[in-house]
Amino acid sequence: MAAPCSKGTVYLVGAGPGDPKLLTLRGKECLEQADVVLYDYLANPAILSHAPDHAERVYVGRRGKGKYPAQDQINRLLIERARDGKTVVRLKGGDPFVFGRGGEEAEVLASAGIGFEVVPGVTAAVAAPAYAGIPVTHRTLASTVTFVTGHEDPDKPSTGVEWPRLATSQGTLVFLMGMKNLPAIVANLTAEGRSPATPAAIIRWGTRAAQQTVVGTLADIVGKAEAAKMEPPTVIVVGDVVRLRQQLNWFEQRPLFGKRVLMTRAKEQAAELAEQLAAYGAEPVEAPTIQILPPDDWTAVDRAIGSVGSYGWVIFTSVNGVGRFMSRLRANGLDARCLAGRQVCCIGPRTAEELEKFGVKADLVPADYQAEGVIAALGREDLKQARILIPRAEVARELLPDELRARGAHVDVVTVYRTVTPSEDGQGQGDGWRRQLMDRQIQVVTFTSSSTVRNFVTMLGGVERVRPLLQSVIVACIGPITAKTAEEFGLTVSIMPGENTIPALVDAIVHYYDVGRREQVTAGTS
Repeated sequence: MAAPCSKGTVYLVGAGPGDPKLLTLRGKECLEQADVVLYDYLANPAILSHAPDHAERVYVGRRGKGKYPAQDQINRLLIERARDGKTVVRLKGGDPFVFGRGGEEAEVLASAGIGFEVVPGVTAAVAAPAYAGIPVTHRTLASTVTFVTGHEDPDKPSTGVEWPRLATSQGTLVFLMGMKNLPAIVANLTAEGRSPATPAAIIRWGTRAAQQTVVGTLADIVGKAEAAKMEPPTVIVVGDVVRLRQQLNWFEQRPLFGKRVLMTRAKEQAAELAEQLAAYGAEPVEAPTIQILPPDDWTAVDRAIGSVGSYGWVIFTSVNGVGRFMSRLRANGLDARCLAGRQVCCIGPRTAEELEKFGVKADLVPADYQAEGVIAALGREDLKQARILIPRAEVARELLPDELRARGAHVDVVTVYRTVTPSEDGQGQGDGWRRQLMDRQIQVVTFTSSSTVRNFVTMLGGVERVRPLLQSVIVACIGPITAKTAEEFGLTVSIMPGENTIPALVDAIVHYYDVGRREQVTAGTS
């Protein structure tokens, strides 16, 4: 069992190179127990979601010549928060001790008598080349690798980089933070004897959807970088291993590579969609437009549970309905056994899977995963005087209960959860996805229910503001009901799967871009 994080302690946590899945398990544990998180520019904001909602988030990023806290201010914050008895996480891009100034911060903490722990991270020096298809060592091409700072302390009296040794090394050279000094790096290496024909590569935003790779030689890499408008943050690789990229370039070949996909689902429901998008190379961006809350009053639900044996059918319309209803059963001292003898219907296989977690197998899962499908599937059932219970959201379409009542059934609809527009937490966590939309950094926005559409429009200030923002963004909806809502707001829906499931939605997005690529290839060869 991992040691718990202690109050009044600072954890110097490596956030990894950018892909949030590359955060270590220990790093995640520390974030989950944090009272305060001080995070850098290079730490992917998605990683902050592991911290509790109440945790104070302080941005102390250092980027180029812009305004940022001086290192002594950061040191002071670490000491002050720890002395206040807080569990402090200092979240640093890559690894804290690889050109991350983690050693300096650890020295300050030790001098102040503050307890600290170093949680190593995956360094970009290895990860960025790996995601570009470049191994930094290779049995036949490179037996050594040297990590070199591309930006030394300007106050140092003389350089600490031994250029003659680097130039004559037969191994791989990896420069971090060296984009602005690229011409000088190339000049120093070639002046000391490194061949201008030596392969070189520059990887920007390695491991992220925005990853960009430029390949050349020491003779032309500066010009190629300028033509590609390469900017920090970058990792520069020099050596014969760069030649392997042509064969080993795996990440940039994924069908959704380079695509940022906005997920408007509730935060606790985004994991499945995020994982499947990431598997195809996309960068999922959380933009929760709904928050799931319990009903204001459980009286109607408890009454229905008390007489659950009187119902012939129980119909679950969503995964949320299943979870909330079964939790309320437990709160009433009951469990799944009280559903014995009831016919149970679930809209969609995911709802049925959720129910099976509680030991209950659905008797009916309609082929059409919406209210119309349930109505059609119950077409042969004699529903006169049948008692039907539907635990669902507070606001939902009335088509299903109305149709069932029209056929003579007695239908009780009980609210087991509410969906509301999320409230701002005061720490600006919702600003990230909005800023990316405004900066035209989002390629796809996904909607998985009508409420996600309505709340999305509300959160962005209304239809007149949303339409321009989505002008160049592909809109993907999980099904026809959601698509209809989006179209009512004047949005153009380009992607809709054949069935209302998350896997089908992701497959439809992949298919959309695959068709687009094939059309581009056809146009280019015609």
